[in-house]
Amino acid sequence: MKILFLTTAFNGMAQRLWIEMDRRNHHVHVHIARDAEGMRRAVEEYGPDLIVAPFLKRRIPAAVYERYVCLVVHPGIVGDRGASSLDRAILRGERRWGVTILQAVEKMDAGPVWAFHAFDMRPVSKAALYRCEVTQAAAKGVVEAVEKFQSGGKGIPAEEYPTDRRGRWYPSLTQEELHFDWGESTSDIWTKVRAADSAPGALCRIGGKSYLAYGAHPEGKLRGTPGEILAQRDKAICVATGDGAVWITHLKEPTAEGIKLPASMVLGQALEGVPEMPLSPFEEPDYPTWQEIRVRFDGPIAYVYFDFYNGAMDVEQCHRLRRAIIRAKERSKMVVLMGGMDLWSNGIHLNIIEASDNPAQTSWENIHAINDLIREVILSTDHYVIAAMHGNAGAGGVPFALAADKVYARQGIVLNPHTRNMGLYGSEYWTYLLPRRIGIDKARRFTEECLPWGVEIAKEIGLIDDYYGQTVTEFSDFVRGEAEKIMSLKYFDKLIKAKQFQRLKDERIKPLESYRAHELEEMRKNFFEDNWQYHYRRHCFVYKKPMPWEERNLYAERRKIFRRRKWEPIEYEG
Repeated sequence: MKILFLTTAFNGMAQRLWIEMDRRNHHVHVHIARDAEGMRRAVEEYGPDLIVAPFLKRRIPAAVYERYVCLVVHPGIVGDRGASSLDRAILRGERRWGVTILQAVEKMDAGPVWAFHAFDMRPVSKAALYRCEVTQAAAKGVVEAVEKFQSGGKGIPAEEYPTDRRGRWYPSLTQEELHFDWGESTSDIWTKVRAADSAPGALCRIGGKSYLAYGAHPEGKLRGTPGEILAQRDKAICVATGDGAVWITHLKEPTAEGIKLPASMVLGQALEGVPEMPLSPFEEPDYPTWQEIRVRFDGPIAYVYFDFYNGAMDVEQCHRLRRAIIRAKERSKMVVLMGGMDLWSNGIHLNIIEASDNPAQTSWENIHAINDLIREVILSTDHYVIAAMHGNAGAGGVPFALAADKVYARQGIVLNPHTRNMGLYGSEYWTYLLPRRIGIDKARRFTEECLPWGVEIAKEIGLIDDYYGQTVTEFSDFVRGEAEKIMSLKYFDKLIKAKQFQRLKDERIKPLESYRAHELEEMRKNFFEDNWQYHYRRHCFVYKKPMPWEERNLYAERRKIFRRRKWEPIEYEG
C-alpha cells in the first residue's frame, strides 16, 4: 500500500512509524510539511492510498482530508483536543494517559477514532514520555489503524468510542502557565519544567534576566533564599525554591539567537563565587539530587548510568564517563553500560560546538574525547561489557554501543548509525565496529543511505544481539537477568580469554589506531575545510531550520534498494 507521511519533522516518532510501515512492506513517502500548498502538491504527486500524520503542527488542508483518509497521531485520550495535550496532562498530574489515532476533519482533533492505546505516566520529562510511552502507544495504534483501513474498516465517532474516561478541548499552553517564580515549591517548579521539556522550556528569572529552563531535578539537602544559586555541578546549577531546591541542567535565552546550553555556560561570570559541589559517580546519596553519571555494583557486576541531556556528549562528559568506567573495572568483572533511561547517546555535542568561538577546533576536541571513551571500551579485554540501550541512539552513539561484547536494546527504539546528513564522515571507530558486526557492505550502506533502523531488523542482520521490553522497567529487568546469567556461566573465564584472543587477532590484521587515523583524516576535512557543509548543516540542526537533505525524498528509496528480506549484498539499481 502507498502511504504518505505528512510531518513537521522526521523525528523519532515519525522514524519509528516509518520503520513499522516499512517492515510491513508498505511503500512510504515522507513529506516535510512546511505549508498547505506543499502538502497538496505532495499528495497530488504521490497519489497515496492513505495519509498518516505522525508529528504535524499544521492543519491538513481540507482539499486533502476531504479526498483521503488522513490518520493523525494525537498524544491524548479519546475526546482530548488541543495542541498541548501531553504538556497539560503532566501539569494536571495525570497518572494514566494515552495516544489516539484519529481521522482529520474540519475541527482539530475531533474526527473519528481509529485506535487508542493507554499508558502509565512516569514522573519524567515530556520528552522522555514522548520518546518512550507515547511512541510505543502510537506505533501500536497506527499499525492497528492501517490494518483496519486495509480491511475496509472505518473510524468510530469519538463520542461513541468505548472508553472509561473522555477528555475535552484545551487551549494551547502559554508561557504564562509555564512561567514560575523561585518562591514556588520544588514540586511545582519541577512539574512545570518537565511539562515544558524539551520545548518550549519554562520561563524564569535568574539574576534579573529571563531564561527558559530545562532538565529539572529535585534537590533534597541544600537550602537557601528562593532564587539564590546555591551550587554548581557538572555545568548544572542548584537554585533555592520556596521549600527546598532544584537542579537545572540547561538554560536558553528567550531570543531568536538563543540556543539550549548547559546552565553554567549560559550564566558564565554570573556564577562567580558559587561553590562547586561535585558528586562522585560512586557515591550513593540517600536524598534526591542530580547525579549525571553514577555507578552501582551488584557483586562482580558494575552498572554504569550516564544521563546526558538529549544524548549529547561534550568533551568533559566523555572524559568523566571514561574515568568512571576505568574505576568501575577495578572492582568488577563485568561492566554494564546502562546509559540514560531516555536516550542512549547521540554522539558529539552539536549545541556546545555551535556556541563555541572556534567550532572546528571544538568539534575536533569533542571527536577525540568520544574516540578515547570508545577505545576504553574496546580495549576492556579483561572484562565482559554489555551495552543496554534503553532509548534511541544516533551518530557516534551507535558505535559506542557496538564497542561492547553484547548489545541489547529496548523494543521500539530507533537507531541512526550515520552522520552523513550532518556533513560528517564519522569517527568513533565505526570503520572497525560496524563491519565487525554486519560486514563492510551493510556498514557502508548504513552510513551512506542515512536511514533509521528498528531493533527487529537490527537483530536480524546482527547489529544488536537482542531486544526486549515495551517499558524502561521491563528492559532494565531483562538486562540485569542477562548480565547475571552470563556472569554465572561456568565458562565465563573462557569468554574473557576468547575476547582477548580475538582482539589480538584483529590487531594483527589491522591496528586499531589505523581505523581512527583514517577516520580522523576525513573528519579533519569536514571540520577545518568544511568540504561537506558540516558547519551549515550543524547550524540548521541547532536552530531547527530546514535541512538541505530533507528535499531529497530520501525515505522513499529504501524499498527499491532492500527489496529482499535476506540481507545478502545486492547491487544498487540504476
